[in-house]
Formats: sequence, structure tokens, C-alpha cells
Amino acid sequence: MKVFHLSAECYPVAKVGGLADVVGALPKYQNMAGLQAAVVMPYYNRKFVQENVFDIVFQGATLLGTRRLYFEILKEQTDKLGFELYLVKIPGLLDREEIYSYPDETEQFIAFQLAFLDWISYSQQSPDIIHCHDHHSGLVPFLLQHSKLYTRLANITTIFTIHNGQYHGAFGWDKLSYLPEIDLTKTGLLDWAGGINPLATAVKCCWRYTAVSPTYLRELSISSNGLEYLFYIERAKGSGIINGIDTEVWNPEKDPMITSKFSIKQITKGKQANKEALCTRFSLAPELPLISFIGRLVVEKGADLLAAAMEQSINEHPGKVNFLILGAGDKETEIELLQLKAYYPEQCNVVIGYDEALAHLIYAGSDFLLMPSRVEPCGLNQLYALRYGTMPLVRSTGGLKDTVIDFGDEGGYGIRYDNTSVEDICEAVNRALVLFDNTKQLQALRKIMMTLDFSWDRSAAEYNDLYKSLNPII
Repeated sequence: MKVFHLSAECYPVAKVGGLADVVGALPKYQNMAGLQAAVVMPYYNRKFVQENVFDIVFQGATLLGTRRLYFEILKEQTDKLGFELYLVKIPGLLDREEIYSYPDETEQFIAFQLAFLDWISYSQQSPDIIHCHDHHSGLVPFLLQHSKLYTRLANITTIFTIHNGQYHGAFGWDKLSYLPEIDLTKTGLLDWAGGINPLATAVKCCWRYTAVSPTYLRELSISSNGLEYLFYIERAKGSGIINGIDTEVWNPEKDPMITSKFSIKQITKGKQANKEALCTRFSLAPELPLISFIGRLVVEKGADLLAAAMEQSINEHPGKVNFLILGAGDKETEIELLQLKAYYPEQCNVVIGYDEALAHLIYAGSDFLLMPSRVEPCGLNQLYALRYGTMPLVRSTGGLKDTVIDFGDEGGYGIRYDNTSVEDICEAVNRALVLFDNTKQLQALRKIMMTLDFSWDRSAAEYNDLYKSLNPII
């Protein structure tokens, strides 16, 4: 079974969030399970592309309205990521450094999809399945079915995965001309709320869609930025599959980015060594419980509440808790956190930005990881934390609810709370501090965390079963 994953991101080529981690791991594990999985993404002038060798495997042209765009399909020579990687390069459009936020972003992603379809149509590279990820590839299921240009490809199975249903990629009908000739009686499939909505279009037209956790699948019909009714009426097509993590990359026994490698047998000694390195680097006391946050400093992640919650906890527990923040995003939130660092330098440190190596060390050296998310379709940070014996403190939403069981419940190993509020965050911190003083119980819970299986082997098998259910003869 040949599968093409279409995505705007793929780690380590280009990453903004969890989408990149998923697309950078899932096809590798699918290949190990016997599929032929590949990734197709836009070309970005970034470090990975500059440092690796690519072959031009196809050259062609596509039309974006009246603009003729010449494109190249480049393939990474060695399949070093564990799968075939193809880049769609269009001079002046898909050859830039950044992934998002250009004023012609709509044109970029439409052109990406058209070039991909032209390539597989002209080169006879027809896969059995096209697996589209988020709205950046959401028009593909529609175009396969309702554009005369791609009639030959109409029987290809399409799967659509929603990593974040808040972003739709919507644009006005004035840009309909960017699409190739379509059956104009089917334009209702493109429409939502008076515009062309690629995410809604994909949900309507794909064979099946998935969300990245069962709870998030249910939440989409409650909160999806205006698509709630669509997800309600299309619920029979949906399924929830929790993301996995790449256990080769996230492995405390082999991780080259942490100070001291450790297994479940050396968890106490190993975590303490990493914690001491972390605290020395950021001038924090290693004997105190360390609560960390890693991620985008945006409202969806509950980051706007961090400064207030941290200050309240520090005042309630003076000299008894440390906080460490790694992230970037909303400028006002960044300023608030940096001010907090200045007020409480002995109990709080903040790094604005993102550093992959530092993130690994934080997972390894922290006692607790705070995730006060308002929206969390799946969440990967809590899975990374569990892999390193770091207890997640999470709001009960989306994939956090599916992957973290409160230690007060049977079989539990984390801390969960219900509301995105300063009060609930502080109560979770209070519970964490009480637990930290119970060394024996905390060590027992850490051992449970490190034995949990959130690998891509499990998740990839679920996707493969979904593929086979739609292609029983393959």
C-alpha cells in the first residue's frame, strides 16, 4: 500500500508545532510496518534543505488562475528520515524560509496542492492513499472528485487528519479562479459561512477524517471556530487516533541532548543529575520541586494565565517551588513572564524562544510539566514528559484527558484539573508540592510513567487498520 502524506510541516525539515512531529514520525513507523509511506511538503529554504542532497525527479507547470507557475519536485537522496521525502518548489512562492504568515499564504498552499496533483497525474505516481494533514492540503479531496483535470485520480482514497480545528485556511470566492476547471454544481462542497473553507471542504469530501484524540473528535462538534454543526452531521466519518511519539528520538537511555542518560532502573539518580544541570544553568535551587512549561505562549495553551498563577504559587510557597518557562508567542505574555523573572530570580526563570536541546533537558530534569491548555487536540509534550518520568499537570481537555490519568484515580500517574483558571492551576501546583514531599509515592509513579506505551507503533497500527478498511483488496 503506497501512501503520500501531504503536510505544510515535517520535523526536522520545517517545524512550528506538533503537526511537524506527527508527520516526521508516522510515515517512518508505517514503513516499518510494511507500508510504502512518503511525505510531500512545500520547499523551504531552511537548514535541513541546505545541508542535504536532493534530486529533481519531476519538472512541470501548473496554473494558478492566469499565472503559469513552474515547479520542481525534489526528492531527498538517502531517505534518511525513514521515508521518502518530496519537496514542491515553486520559484518566488514555495522557496522561502518561513512556513506561515506571508500575505499570499492562500496562493502558496493552493499552488502546493495543484503542483502535487499535476505531478502524480502526469508522472503516473498514483498512490493508493493520499493522507492530507490540516487545511493546507484540504482542497485535494475535492479536486480529485470534482475537477476534470484529475479524473484519472478520482478513485484514490483520501484521509484527512485534523491537528487543529481552529484554523481553517478560509478565503473569499474572488479566489475561486485559482482552482482548475471544476464542476460548478459542486461548489457547495467548498462553501462554509459564505467563503471557501478548505478544512470544511476536506471533511465533506474525504473518505474518512480523523482527529488526533478521541476526546478532541467529540470536542470538534462543540468548539471548532464555526464548524461545530459540520462535525456534528459528519460525525459518522470521523475517528479519533491518539498521536504517538518517536521513541527513538525521545529516549532517556540514549538521548544525546540530556546531561545524564538514564533508564527506569536509574530514574532517581538520572533525573537528579539532569535537574542539577538544569538548575545550575538557570540559577535555581535543585533541592526544590521544579515545575516547567514548554510551548507557544498563546491563549490556546493557557499561557496568558502563567504569570499570575506562578506569582500566586510563589507567594503561597515562598522558597519552596521553582518555575522554568521555555516558549515564545504573545508579546504581552512574554513581557509579563520576563517581569516575573526579574521579581523572583531565585524561583523563576524564563527563556523566550525555542531550543530543541534545552527542551529535552527540561523534560529530563523537571519534576512536573504544566499544561494549562484551553485547547489541546492531542498534545505531545505530556507524552514526552511521561517518557522521562516527569509528571504532567494538565487541564482535562482533548488529548490531555485521553493520555493523563489523575494519580488519585485507579491506575493514575498525573495531575488533572477541570478549569482554565489561575485558581485551578494553583491547586494543581499545591497537589504537586505535597506529592513531591512523598518521595516514595513519587518514585513509584515515575516508574509507572516510564512504562507507558505511547509509541507510534500503536498509533501507526490504528492508521493502517483504517487504511485497510477502506482498501480491503490491497
